[in-house]
Amino acid sequence: MSQPQQLRDESDFDQLPDNIPISATIADIEEKKGFIDYFRFVVEVKTKGGSKYLIYRRYREFFSLHQTLESKYSPDDPDRPGPNNCVLPPLPGKIYIGNKKEIAENRIPELNTYMKRLLGLPTWLLLDDTLRMFFYQTEQDSQHAPRALRRLRPPTRKVKTVKEPKMDLFSSPRAEAMFDFRGNGKAELNLKRGEVIFLLRRVNADWLEGTVNNQTGIFPESFVKIIKPLPESDSEGEGGGHTYSCLRCFLLTPSGVETRDVCVQEALTIQPTYSELVSRMRNVFKVDDIALNYRDPEGDLIRLLDDEDVQLMIKEGRRQQGRVQRPVNQFPWELHVSMASDLSVYGSEP
Repeated sequence: MSQPQQLRDESDFDQLPDNIPISATIADIEEKKGFIDYFRFVVEVKTKGGSKYLIYRRYREFFSLHQTLESKYSPDDPDRPGPNNCVLPPLPGKIYIGNKKEIAENRIPELNTYMKRLLGLPTWLLLDDTLRMFFYQTEQDSQHAPRALRRLRPPTRKVKTVKEPKMDLFSSPRAEAMFDFRGNGKAELNLKRGEVIFLLRRVNADWLEGTVNNQTGIFPESFVKIIKPLPESDSEGEGGGHTYSCLRCFLLTPSGVETRDVCVQEALTIQPTYSELVSRMRNVFKVDDIALNYRDPEGDLIRLLDDEDVQLMIKEGRRQQGRVQRPVNQFPWELHVSMASDLSVYGSEP
């Protein structure tokens, strides 16, 4: 007799391993700014042994879990379930249009109810490998620092701080730009190598806010050399630190070349899909009818058509890594964006 069959009675709950999840509650949502921006749920999991930990899951992971469990355990006739069947709780459906943050916030009570009912099903179901892996704390989960956990913490009053009078500029915290940086949007500064930026505060583990050429904005710390650091009180940042990587992009037009540095909350080892890159570049340059390209070692422009081309571009970029001096968090491959109908960028037209 299999182990799930031996644990069908409620009295057999005591036989479950201590690391089996028995309850889960969403503590917060966090925005992940990758090549595609999305929100994920911060879930506090409690196990039979009394331990607690946090996991980070997207809605599509809930959806995949539900589909897998349905294929395994849902009876053909809900009124006549078999010995290895059970009726699963309903999962809130997909939403294709709307504000992503509002959608995520509105899903919290529904997903909490779903997890409560799911973990309240017969004890033998809790041993399912797919279910256990969903609630298992991965290494990536354990290394991530939560930003707020609003739903686990009582509300607190904000304490108004009084800023000290401005110091003389040349005794102020400042940094020197070691690489050019082209900001993506009004919030980000444009930097030229050699410029001095006066530092205002640390945004998080990777980004600083500062002033240069009468402009104030944020920029990645990896592009500058700190001359005088911020005071410790201004260096703590807000929330948990994130790892950002920057992608150098070029928009090729008849009037010239526009350069952007697009920073995403992804590791340098990420391999985005072709569709993710197209979507991101359309958003960055506000142009729809585009083609994506990269330059081969000979300097020729090669058009990307699918995921295999993207993998080839990344492989070629990594092979050339070290030949060009870059910030430590800049991708070794670059994107050249052209108009889809403009074949002149390839040197000759058919």
